[in-house]
Amino acid sequence: MDFGGMEITWLGHAAVRFRSGDTVVYVDPWLADNPACPEPEHHPERADAVFLTHGHFDHFGNILDLAERLSPQIFCIHEISVYLESQGIENVIGCNKGGTVAGPGGIEATFVDAVHSSGISADGGIADGGDPGGWILGFPGGLRAYHAGDTTVFGDMALIGELYQPHLGLLPIGGHFTMGPREAARAARMLGLEAVIPIHYGTFPILAGTPEELRAELEGSGIEVISPAAGETIG
Repeated sequence: MDFGGMEITWLGHAAVRFRSGDTVVYVDPWLADNPACPEPEHHPERADAVFLTHGHFDHFGNILDLAERLSPQIFCIHEISVYLESQGIENVIGCNKGGTVAGPGGIEATFVDAVHSSGISADGGIADGGDPGGWILGFPGGLRAYHAGDTTVFGDMALIGELYQPHLGLLPIGGHFTMGPREAARAARMLGLEAVIPIHYGTFPILAGTPEELRAELEGSGIEVISPAAGETIG
């Protein structure tokens, strides 16, 4: 498919970097403690923005380190923004479902629904992480990408497809905590995607879904499955 001049790097699990011209953004940057993330990617030197889908440690990840070192704009649901600000983090933009925000480099991002949970692991227990979601990211080159975060398939994915017409979906396929390949294939069809990059699989044995299973489920659909190695850049 045409990536519109974008470079996309899967960093293992659900962590993804998008480079659009001179603009670098991350979604769910679980890097340094992520066993699937290549070591050279553990401590990036640039991040203009970070988009968080929810508060679980494997998505919230290294956001505090990135915020302190690189001062990116951080886009997240309201409750996570309140938590981050309580930790002394600045440049946080809280939003909620259906909200569209303007990111750096002409990126337009809309926070959409997900079916999951979102508590933040904090000292003394679980802090309120609000509701989970996904991000529709529109880039100046024309690519619209949907990072679904952690979710099962749900009927309103058809509405997300109708409203935002994403070309590329980054969909979890591991199972157990999210949808597996069968459900992800159904999601891809409802969204009307041109291509899927599978995420949230293989990090631990329990996340057993595979790109090969997703390809089999999508056979005959015309939807491409692109499965880069962790750290590999496509586009």
